[in-house]
Amino acid sequence: MPLALVAVTAVWGVTFVQVKDAVAIYPLFAFLALRFAIASATLAPAAARTVPRLGRTGLRDGVVLGLLLAAGYALQTAGLERTTVSSAGFVTGLYVVLTPVLALVLFRVRAGAAVWGGVALATLGLALLSGVEAGSSSGDLLVLGGAGAFALQIVLMERSAPRHDPVGLTFVEMLAAFAGFLVVALALGDLGVPRGWTVWGALVVTGVFASALAFLIQSWAQQRTSATRTALIFSLEPVFAGIFGYALAGDRLGPLGLAGCVVIMAGIGLAEPAAARTLARLVGRGRQCAE
Repeated sequence: MPLALVAVTAVWGVTFVQVKDAVAIYPLFAFLALRFAIASATLAPAAARTVPRLGRTGLRDGVVLGLLLAAGYALQTAGLERTTVSSAGFVTGLYVVLTPVLALVLFRVRAGAAVWGGVALATLGLALLSGVEAGSSSGDLLVLGGAGAFALQIVLMERSAPRHDPVGLTFVEMLAAFAGFLVVALALGDLGVPRGWTVWGALVVTGVFASALAFLIQSWAQQRTSATRTALIFSLEPVFAGIFGYALAGDRLGPLGLAGCVVIMAGIGLAEPAAARTLARLVGRGRQCAE
């Protein structure tokens, strides 16, 4: 289970480079609408049999989860237009803190001392990794709203996942996110047929792997682990983004960024030992391949 969630964050990390190139030449909300349309189409054949068994409760849960995803991406994007990239990256990562807080406030789910210690270390690591340059208060508030939406999606998934078939639930979630982004893209007049492999390649990879399969794995994994532990493992996303940015785009993290990666992994190791063992195995295999 930890290996599956770590794999999800690795996929999200590698797509940073693709998405950055794609949205430079194609409107963002149109890109997101098509991304989740592809995700919905990917899951549709398998979901055809399971969606009718969700019932009203399952359909409602899937719609709420999908709209929270759409709201998170929309608020994050709106905030990024008003604040610095590093500030937006750090504030988005605060869903690691917001997740256990929301779980406690909404459902009285308490986290142990090791988990809170891991959350604190992950937050410190995110600050080091992003650099946290001062941004605008209005932009940071919008990004914080997006982080809250992502945190709430993780918390509600913990409640919904054990009660519903993961394929059907994820399909409805992807369809709801697609509908939300489609409305925004149409309102902006941005929707059009993409051209070129840069955009289509990013759409296929993010639609199939970073959305359909990634959120399906989240639905399956959260039948077996808590929202807070899921959020902690998801904090590896910027770590993988930095690794693949270095390998594929020539980005350089610098000493503080590297320290941030180490601190995030230390926080995960403290709160989620199984995930730490998975990371250690991956690092060991990487060294063997390098040799």
